[in-house]
Amino acid sequence: MLGIASALVLLVAAWIVSRAIQIYLVASSLPKLRGPPPASFWTGNLKQWYSREADAFQKHVALDYGPVVQLRGMIGWPLLYVSDPKALHTILVKEEPSYLHRWELMEGNRLMFGGGVFSTLGHEHSRQRKLLNPVFSLTHLKHMLPIFYDIAHRLRDGMQTAVEDGGNEQDITKWMVRAALEAIGQGGLGYSFDCLVEDSREDVYADAIKSFNPKMIRLSYMRRFIPYLSWLGPAWFRRLLARCMPEYWASKEVYRVVQTINQRSAEIYASKKAALRDGALRDGKDLMSILMRANTTTRAGEHLSDDAVLGQMTTFVFGALDTTAAVLSRILQLLATHPTVQDELRRELVEAHAAEGITYDRLDALPLLDNVLRETLRVYPPATQNSRVAQQDGVLPLSRPIMTADGRTLQVLFVPKGTEILIGTYGSNVSKDIWGEDALEWKPERWNGLPQSVAEAHIPSVYSHLMTFGAGRRACIGLKFSEMELKVVLAVLLASFTFELTEEPIVWNVAAVRYPTVGRESNQAEMPMKVRKYRPAK
Repeated sequence: MLGIASALVLLVAAWIVSRAIQIYLVASSLPKLRGPPPASFWTGNLKQWYSREADAFQKHVALDYGPVVQLRGMIGWPLLYVSDPKALHTILVKEEPSYLHRWELMEGNRLMFGGGVFSTLGHEHSRQRKLLNPVFSLTHLKHMLPIFYDIAHRLRDGMQTAVEDGGNEQDITKWMVRAALEAIGQGGLGYSFDCLVEDSREDVYADAIKSFNPKMIRLSYMRRFIPYLSWLGPAWFRRLLARCMPEYWASKEVYRVVQTINQRSAEIYASKKAALRDGALRDGKDLMSILMRANTTTRAGEHLSDDAVLGQMTTFVFGALDTTAAVLSRILQLLATHPTVQDELRRELVEAHAAEGITYDRLDALPLLDNVLRETLRVYPPATQNSRVAQQDGVLPLSRPIMTADGRTLQVLFVPKGTEILIGTYGSNVSKDIWGEDALEWKPERWNGLPQSVAEAHIPSVYSHLMTFGAGRRACIGLKFSEMELKVVLAVLLASFTFELTEEPIVWNVAAVRYPTVGRESNQAEMPMKVRKYRPAK
């Protein structure tokens, strides 16, 4: 027994020594770049970056040190925050195979979400995207417009009943989460989660999905260690260990939620497979029906396994739920803060009869609606965490020279293997060099004529010069799905209601997706607003 213990101690000691040598080699190869000092030797800047209160620190990093910033991870591991457009193009597009997601992130996603595009790299990811890209084509998505309008109309009716029965103050975030979940349910899975009436019975699957991110917030700092659970043995043994965890552990709560989601997803998938065999999915317009039909006609070697298809189900849900709900909540808050813009947008929507069910092309051509959406996604990107790790030594070209902490000027940046790079979405979106001196201000009218510097920056974006949806092969596949849903919901709600702020202090918290709370003490995602029925002037 003593021999085993001694061997374990030696293994741990050897790992620590090898890790320290690796950190030294990476850190000593990087130039001394500007950046905030680490909060501690053990955790570096990680707690500052990943805490609920990290918004101010993340903005400090993005705005005050230039387009490349030096941070520290655990026990001094070097991190770079990069918002330089040319460097981002190299990382995300030109040399994408050399800058991959962290292994810990991919393995953690696989353990929680299955083998979908969230969880795969390299050839397997490319194979899945090749099959999925046509599923998310605009041709298919246009057929979903009536689905989105039906959901938005039911949302409007449910909110109207709630206003009449319970008063003007409504939790906007609760309603937006319900609508977003129903949109991904019907549009993504062909499954209805919520009839969107005030007293509807909660769907167990829906309840588990909505509770996942709030529960994961309690584990946000520990999430980097989730992948190592795969070292504990086969899946049945890990499930046994999870069942033995105390009920009050946050990890036990997350395990229970994941089990509920996986079990119900498997049931829905089995039902859809049976329907596919019987020919009942022939006319299905939802993404899963389209994917499953496409999967039956793929060539040998390109067919997705059941695990991969199940993984796409969770990808659809978690990729679209909190981000869409957060953007809708943020837009309604901004419109309440800027009532003149709210009035102008409502006028545009009413004159276009946009709430009644217009074509995609007419909806997409409404200028102020488009401006409000783009500007919100520019200044307030909902997702906060996106990183890559250099798989080999490399050189990042820079759009303009940077100054190091010791006064040197660099035209390019050498990046040693193992360096973790935080993708500077916010830094790119609000760079004054790119967007002008008013870059930090929310001004929808800026999209009527962007400065020439935006085009000249050559930002590697898939959406309107913004890094909000990523870039390259791993850019958000559901971009058009989300954009269409956002526009339909806003068109229907703004034609029916007016939105005003309450006296409650609303704070936006940092997590994988930002979420609002009343004050900092609460961790319950909510945003009360005054909602009144819109009555046009006669």
